[in-house]
Amino acid sequence: MDAQSQWTGLDAARLERITEHLERNYIAPGKIAGCQVAVARHGHLAYQRSLGSMDLERNRPMRDDAIFRIYSMTKPITSVALMTLYEQGYFQLNDPVSRVVPSWKNHRVWVSGEGEGMVTEAPTRPITFRDVLAHTAGLTYGGGLPGVGLQHPIDKIYRELKIRSLDGRDTMAEFMDKLGRVPLRYQPGTAWMYSLATDVCGALVELISGKPFAQYLEEVIFQPLGMKDTAFQVAPEKLDRFCANYQRGPDKKLKVIDDPETSPFRHEPGFKSGGGGLTGTTADYLRFCEMLRRGGELDGARILGPRTVAMMHMNHLPGGKQLTELAIGGFSETAYDGVGFGLGFASSLDEVAAGGLGAGDFYWGGAASTIFWVDPKEDLSVVFMTQLMPSGTFNFRGQLKSIVYSSIID
Repeated sequence: MDAQSQWTGLDAARLERITEHLERNYIAPGKIAGCQVAVARHGHLAYQRSLGSMDLERNRPMRDDAIFRIYSMTKPITSVALMTLYEQGYFQLNDPVSRVVPSWKNHRVWVSGEGEGMVTEAPTRPITFRDVLAHTAGLTYGGGLPGVGLQHPIDKIYRELKIRSLDGRDTMAEFMDKLGRVPLRYQPGTAWMYSLATDVCGALVELISGKPFAQYLEEVIFQPLGMKDTAFQVAPEKLDRFCANYQRGPDKKLKVIDDPETSPFRHEPGFKSGGGGLTGTTADYLRFCEMLRRGGELDGARILGPRTVAMMHMNHLPGGKQLTELAIGGFSETAYDGVGFGLGFASSLDEVAAGGLGAGDFYWGGAASTIFWVDPKEDLSVVFMTQLMPSGTFNFRGQLKSIVYSSIID
């Protein structure tokens, strides 16, 4: 056994199957331009590779310090930020959000119909902080997900009010007040639906702390953890490290949908999206994962207490149910079988139902097919970065899990 295997309990030769699998099945046939993978166990890096290209049009090989759009992998970072305020006593999980945003006292819940004929009822209870952290608040994405059209009468109201429009300049308070005018899709706490709830968490960080959301993330998470390349915009001096973003056309060939030379990520966004606005590197996100694996601390910087982290990846779905029983809508960054949801993360509850290893892990992904997971039981952190939309195109998570877990030999 080599020294690396002794430190990590991972068989290096078996881990190398990751390289072979990705090169053979994705990069050589042109299904993705390139990718990065990092696997760490017991705090030691066991595998790290940069494969393929970061920009096919300019023939740029994938750099180790490449910058990616992490989209919804912003959500766990935002959730951690909000929980740092929980630890300071600003709120309890079952407190109503209307304590901070009074306009949320006026919410109604959709029953039937649309437009002027829409029937609504009063909520049976207010939306809580737990609801917005766990996507059980009754909010939706307003029909604004990739490849998803208007699905419901409620979504039309999101569009009419221009809630979190890409060119919007709403303040966090204005964003929250607009959401207070939209009927909820379901009674709070009775279902799970992927939604703008984590953008709400970002707004709450700003409103409670009194600091701009981006500044709070920088001071409380990014600087302490040394996440030097994670931000809402790519700085001019870093643009040569910024990947192109692709989708597969009808001919199954890659087509650029966000060119790094003209990307909106070159500019500071008007609205800082806690649900999907960040860019960053594999190295930065691995540091975030390692902080979570270690119970909230890394290299002397404590972000959260270990019991808070443990509570965040418990299943907070009502009645301890799985997503198969509660999820509304087909789009999210996880499969539903054998999966629960905590405060910012999905978690594997049942290996048999999920059809894969890693019970007790917690994870999420991003719209450009990025993924991560942390497994406290196996003391494992994994980050995978690529830039291919939409995220459901290939099952990178399941395939990487098969290879990584079969490489554990201690």
